[in-house]
Amino acid sequence: MKTRITELFGIEHPIVQGGMHFVGLAELASAVSSAGGLGMITALTLPGPEGLAAEIRRCKAMTDRPFGVNITFLPSTRPPDYAGIVRVVIEQGIPVVETAGNNPQQWIGALREAGIKVIHKCTSVRHALKAQAIGCDAVSVDGFECGGHPGEDDSPNFILLPRAADELTIPFIASGGMADGRSLVAALALGAEGMNMGTRFLCTREAPVHQKVKDAIIAASELDTRLVMRPLRNTERVLNNAGVERLLDKERSLGSAIKFEDIIDEVAGIYPKVMRDGEVEAGAWSCGMVAGLIEDAPTVAELIGRIMAQADRIIAERLASLARGRT
Repeated sequence: MKTRITELFGIEHPIVQGGMHFVGLAELASAVSSAGGLGMITALTLPGPEGLAAEIRRCKAMTDRPFGVNITFLPSTRPPDYAGIVRVVIEQGIPVVETAGNNPQQWIGALREAGIKVIHKCTSVRHALKAQAIGCDAVSVDGFECGGHPGEDDSPNFILLPRAADELTIPFIASGGMADGRSLVAALALGAEGMNMGTRFLCTREAPVHQKVKDAIIAASELDTRLVMRPLRNTERVLNNAGVERLLDKERSLGSAIKFEDIIDEVAGIYPKVMRDGEVEAGAWSCGMVAGLIEDAPTVAELIGRIMAQADRIIAERLASLARGRT
């Protein structure tokens, strides 16, 4: 399947693995790329630029296909060494960078000068247009359904994707609620050039996380995620658990007076506890509503293979038969 995204990134299938904290490591990124998609190493999971360089070298030893690096720009009193991270990405010859969080304009010039394609994650059309204006090659449009940070506009993909198609000239991929061949065909019909999957790739054999995490997602339905940190305007969609219920109780009791310090026990340092140690009730960890469509943890190659087979079948059989019915 050729789209503007497969051509831009030099990949076989229009499927991108989203950057995920303590998940986007060499095991998963290499598996996605080897299966014809675009894998992503998550830079901020690694201990500084040298740790990132080592992880990139490890991934190169696992696949000869292109893979990218996710760099999330976060507001912080002690920000990560972004200059060092960008330097490593350039020195290692990474072909694609996925940026997220704050405006990446400060780094676009250096990345583009090095021949690196930049795809920026956006939760609104206005942010996507800004990404286009500052020189991003593509955007990932994240609907309200997505795990992690869906923004504050609450726009679902059935509205957001066609709006993006109407406004953008650069290609975009759909993120949020993407799980199978039906998702891919729907995204293409709405104007996207492919899809980004996070939670679905979290439930694969190669995802380097504790089995309890995968089991929790498989057991969940589409009704089992919650939105936290809404009063702080830093909304995150997470899988419901005991820690999340404690967090929501604090939000309800403190109302608009709540501060980040009030919920720090349920959000700070949670990812290593959950992903590495399997403490799935510890606090807030990202999960999309797509959990309701996830029933197993196959290999990445099996997952991508059946996604593409299902998409081809839908296009060749169901959609073709509907078109023939009109003639």
